[in-house]
This record gives sequence, C-alpha cells and structure tokens, in this order.
Amino acid sequence: MTPPSFIEVVAPAAAASQKITGIAAAFVIAQGALESGWDKSGLAISANNLFGVKADPSWHGETVTLPTEEYINGEMVQVEATWRKYPTWQAAFDDHAQFFYDNPRYADALKVKDDPIAFARAIEVAKYATDPGYADKIIALIDEFQLTQYDVPSPGEAMPGNPA
Repeated sequence: MTPPSFIEVVAPAAAASQKITGIAAAFVIAQGALESGWDKSGLAISANNLFGVKADPSWHGETVTLPTEEYINGEMVQVEATWRKYPTWQAAFDDHAQFFYDNPRYADALKVKDDPIAFARAIEVAKYATDPGYADKIIALIDEFQLTQYDVPSPGEAMPGNPA
C-alpha cells in the first residue's frame, strides 16, 4: 500500500479510536505505518498486526511467530518473536489502545496521550520498542505526512477498563 492510501484507510479508525481512548490519531497512524511498513510487513500481512504488539503472557488469542530485529546491548540482532494475531485491522486497533491501558509501564505516557509527539517520546522511554530512534521515526512520519490533521478533540477521560 502506498503511504497516502494507507493513511486514507486507517485514518478513520484512528480518529474513532481517539474519540474513545484519547490516544492521538496522528500517533496511531504513524506508529501503524512504521510498524507495518505501510501494510507491507510479514506481520501485517499474516496477522493483521499493524502495531508490532507481541504476545505477552496476558494474551489469550491467536499468535504467529516471525523473525524481527531488536537492539540488544546496542547492536541490532535478528530474533524470533511471538506476536498477537488479529482477525481484522479493527481488532488490531481496538487491542492497541487496550494494550497501553493494561500495561502499567505506559501510565506516564497516557498522561500525554493527546499529544502525539510527547506520547511517542513517552512510549520510547517505557520501552515499547528496542530501537533507540523509535520516537524520532514516528515523529518524522507525523511531520512528513501532516498527520495531526486527523486528530480529533477528546470527549474527556477515556475509561481505562474499556478504552476501545
């Protein structure tokens, strides 16, 4: 998928998610683009996993095991990882927001969830990814594709037990 067509397809779901969860649509679109390679990654194709969410012990759904690159001790290495598998993209969007709310390590990030730049930096600090340039990559996509135009006003505080 081309970047403009990816954005056109996912922007409505990202905006709808923001209305419920408060997590900026610009961030969600950019992270989905980065993690899925604009829907060209093996993970996106085989598991509808647009956000690179791994299957931790709390996950009780289907999984897929695929290689990934991780930074370990400052070096990029290839490792096998088990990922969450979703039946649809919508399921991936719904679980993506829930993932942040369910993991205490993202509590500080959720304090700035309506600011896509601050949220990107906060999830990097919380170790969403091992890439030391993760936030910068998301922010570059937000800027390059002017993704803040898709942000919507939040209706108030999202319900942590049911953000999606």
